[in-house]
Amino acid sequence: MAITVEHGVFHIETANTLYQMKVDNFGVLNHLWYGAKTNCTMDYLLDYPDVGFSGNIYEAENQRTYSLDTLPLEYASGGVGDFRVPAISVSHENGSCALDLRFEEYHILKGKYRIPGLPAVYAGNDEAETLEIVLKDTATDVKVILKYGVLEKEDIITRSTVVQNQGNTPVTLNRVHSLSMDIPYGEWEWIHFHGRHTKERQVERAELLHGIQESSSGRGMSSHQQNPTLLFCEKGADEKSGFCIGAALMYSGGFQTQIERDQLDQVRIVMGIHPGTFKWFLEGGDSFYAPEVILSCSDHGFAELSHRFHHVIRHNVCRGKYKLSKRPVLINNWEATYFDFDSTKIEKIAKQAAELGIDMMVLDDGWFGKRDSDCSGLGDWVVNEKKLQGGLDRLIKRINDLGMKFGIWMEPEMVSEDSELYRSHPEWAIRIPGRAPMRGRYQLALDMSNPEVIEYLHRVISKILRENNIEYVKWDINRSICDWYTPTLPESRQPELPHRYILGLYELLERLTGEFPDILFEGCCGGGGRFDAGMLYYCPQIWCSDDTDAHERTIIQYGTSFFYPISTVGSHVSAVPNHQTGRVTSIDTRGTVAMAGSFGYELDLNTLCEEEKQEVKRQVKTYKKYQDLIYNGQYYRVCDPAEGNLSVWEFVAKDRSEALMQGVIYRAEPNELRRRVRLVGLEEQALYQVEGDENIYSGTALMAGGILLPAIKGDDIAVQIHLKKCQ
Repeated sequence: MAITVEHGVFHIETANTLYQMKVDNFGVLNHLWYGAKTNCTMDYLLDYPDVGFSGNIYEAENQRTYSLDTLPLEYASGGVGDFRVPAISVSHENGSCALDLRFEEYHILKGKYRIPGLPAVYAGNDEAETLEIVLKDTATDVKVILKYGVLEKEDIITRSTVVQNQGNTPVTLNRVHSLSMDIPYGEWEWIHFHGRHTKERQVERAELLHGIQESSSGRGMSSHQQNPTLLFCEKGADEKSGFCIGAALMYSGGFQTQIERDQLDQVRIVMGIHPGTFKWFLEGGDSFYAPEVILSCSDHGFAELSHRFHHVIRHNVCRGKYKLSKRPVLINNWEATYFDFDSTKIEKIAKQAAELGIDMMVLDDGWFGKRDSDCSGLGDWVVNEKKLQGGLDRLIKRINDLGMKFGIWMEPEMVSEDSELYRSHPEWAIRIPGRAPMRGRYQLALDMSNPEVIEYLHRVISKILRENNIEYVKWDINRSICDWYTPTLPESRQPELPHRYILGLYELLERLTGEFPDILFEGCCGGGGRFDAGMLYYCPQIWCSDDTDAHERTIIQYGTSFFYPISTVGSHVSAVPNHQTGRVTSIDTRGTVAMAGSFGYELDLNTLCEEEKQEVKRQVKTYKKYQDLIYNGQYYRVCDPAEGNLSVWEFVAKDRSEALMQGVIYRAEPNELRRRVRLVGLEEQALYQVEGDENIYSGTALMAGGILLPAIKGDDIAVQIHLKKCQ
């Protein structure tokens, strides 16, 4: 069994890790250990002095070394003498805010728990176990249930929290984090993934300061600016060595990760819904369910940790027909036409794409309502037949006759003020009465907490999908959300709206993906502004960034790879000069970079010269040749783009029979040696041959000595080396 309990100590064991907690003499649940298997109860490390101004619980009497302000706690609550950041904070009817949680009972269940209304890791009863630990407040009937899902073979533990009000008086939840973890010893650093629109998931590594450091989003979405993931590592940890912990929140709304280094150099990590845009009014008899955090740790560096997250996201988060299967190579018209298109122009792009071997034509923004710019039409999901003469069905049939699939763009969560929907239902938009709303991209957000909005969107979207042979939907959202107010809630419950918005979004996606299981849904939020494990539960791939510049994409995709598998990354070849940076890179470089993802094109292929068209044809064949290896192989970050002059990544088959190394050399320099790159993940004693090279290399040689990259002239030059084990 992965979960055992002995003498008040809870042991959660996976293939290579141990997670340990203990109920102490006062019923307080202490966190003991998360790391390598020790075959030992780790409570011998709990030896604390009498720290001044760190008080003691009443039952401890004069045991001044016992303080909630210093002990490593499993789930920290506020108002009871622990002055570090809490995981949970409540307000009672009498105005007090204390919550003193003590152990009541536990349950061990076969299979993996589910969370009503929220995405969660799933697994069969023979693949997972669940531990539930019930904590109860000493003075009220508030209970907190800590849930742990254990996927033993995958070295994955999930965390979630349920708050129950079993009393008769209401309680206000001010903060309910999903993860709380105290780490008493060690010298630590943290890595988070910051950015902005068109520059997402930039890697930043920092030492811990005394006090609180935070990565968060209050934008109504997980955001371009921060990602709801955390890497926590010992100093010196790198891709191949060192202890590290990873945490990924399965939530697409505002989130908060806080790390506090306390007065004793201990560390507390909390992660969950952002309390700045959250409160929940919990009536007697009600329960609140917090989203899930996926946890793993490794003694062997970041690469192994990434592999564990890649595996669980592909196999136990993503769902449906496309979770493990090949994706079609697509062409999207957005950067080719923007809003200026008609049926003839789209058919011309599709015809050229079909001749070059591309599988799918995706029609982006502008096909519906009065939509000739981004200032009108959102919400009116009716075909604009002035643009698409004969309607959508006629266009799709012509695309299908070319042997291509057809996909379409939608932005269901938004509304334009210049739209029939807004004129009919202005109350459906999120805005505060008596205040002018903030616009983003000249649009407002629909109130996804309103059941009428969900029913409307379900009706109009499902009608389009039923009546047309659509095999792909790009689901976009193009603004941050503020002005939180809904007429469907009373004044006291308005702070519930941001979370209810996300619950409404998930409900709609669950209904649509269930009704249309053969459609590939791709998530998008102005690119990668909602790239999180919650969205991947419904959309097995996400448009990585609106920045399609190949140079910039190597950096964005590098950061994305720490948690998210390559199959989830939407990546396209676009026109040059690039529309975001003005940079000119070769079509070879653009293709190589885009192959490290779900591959496609975003330009008018008719504008290419014949040589470039033949290169596109070759790229499509190359990608399809290596797609199994790219999706199913182990992914390695070989060279950090922030260090040196190049970015290199590698895919290695699970049986280590072949590998594909790709990369970009950023700048040529005069009189330089050829660059050497050490490959990883190969079989040491095996012999490998590079495609197109008569020489034979041992795995040890390629990993210890490395391989020489081609000599280059110019900037942003792509390299690609495929090697196979000799028979």
